[in-house]
Amino acid sequence: MIIDTDVLIWYLRGNEKAKKVVEDAIPFSMSAVTYMELIQGMKDKEEYRRFQKQLQRWNTDIIHIDNDISSRAVFYIQEYALSHAMYLADALIAATVVQMGETLLTANDKHYKFIPNIQCKKFEPENKA
Repeated sequence: MIIDTDVLIWYLRGNEKAKKVVEDAIPFSMSAVTYMELIQGMKDKEEYRRFQKQLQRWNTDIIHIDNDISSRAVFYIQEYALSHAMYLADALIAATVVQMGETLLTANDKHYKFIPNIQCKKFEPENKA
């Protein structure tokens, strides 16, 4: 399973549902894009150090962008940027998921569900009443 940035943000902010779903998925993977997005959102080096320790506890594999992932992401941007407002980060994450033959755990399935052959599992951080 590959976990999207949004789910990991919920986890790091203390959301109990995110904590359960992430810990149940160990060991899981993340795109290098997710890794970079998470670091960009950190407020200081201490938060970064805690995150690095958490990555070790999760036993997370960070999937780096290679030629195949890059080529697939370029195709997704060409196909979906104008029709579905696909952004670069989402194209790279989607390309990683499809290229690796994995399932993406995300709260933002609307960013991905139009892509053929992608498998998404929707995460809902709040209980719907």
